[in-house]
Amino acid sequence: MLINFNGYGPSILKGAVLTIELAFLSLLLSLVLGLLSASAKLSGQRVLNAIATAYTTVIRGVPDLVLMMLLYFGGQVLMNDFGDFLSDHFNIDFYVNFDAFTAGVISIGFIFGAYMAETFRGAFLAVNRGQIEAGLAYGMNRWQVFHRVMFPQMLRHALPGLGNNWQVLLKTTALVSIIGLADMVRLADVASKAVHSPFKFFIPVAFIYLALTAFSELFIRWLNQKYSAGVVRE
Repeated sequence: MLINFNGYGPSILKGAVLTIELAFLSLLLSLVLGLLSASAKLSGQRVLNAIATAYTTVIRGVPDLVLMMLLYFGGQVLMNDFGDFLSDHFNIDFYVNFDAFTAGVISIGFIFGAYMAETFRGAFLAVNRGQIEAGLAYGMNRWQVFHRVMFPQMLRHALPGLGNNWQVLLKTTALVSIIGLADMVRLADVASKAVHSPFKFFIPVAFIYLALTAFSELFIRWLNQKYSAGVVRE
């Protein structure tokens, strides 16, 4: 579909690959942050709970685009100021280039980590405490209880929320075009302005997103069936 398109087809396909890479790396970061934040909220430690609560509250209350622009533009300024501080006081040459792809991964992962945290927290709470206590009574250590008893059941409860967050995250990747990343949305925008034909480029991009979300839906449905094996549904 995008083979030629006035010569812009191959570049838009490369932008689609970049979008997929961005989405999966952001997902990985958000899952890590989500698990850490959920564990902090359930740890019983007041300091950890307060930090995780502040994180999820602030992130869910600020628009995604604002956070992305703050991280991209403000993050580079902070890194430059930090580098100047190290150079002036410790004679250390420190410089970090905050490129658009890195900013996109960090900002999207950071944003959706807050949503993943609430998903994981609810899933952990849904696991029957009696089964955890039974695992400990059988002589399992805490890691074995988590790996064999808690995690599989938690994942079954978390999958619907994780799937929904992934679908939204995948579409949120379109925002990175604002900070200059050459994803397929930005390249389609450049191409449409060059040939004055927006439908010719944005409709295929929309279908690519639709195909990705449809495939994701099938995969999530398969995971639901896998982790719900043996569960009696009313």
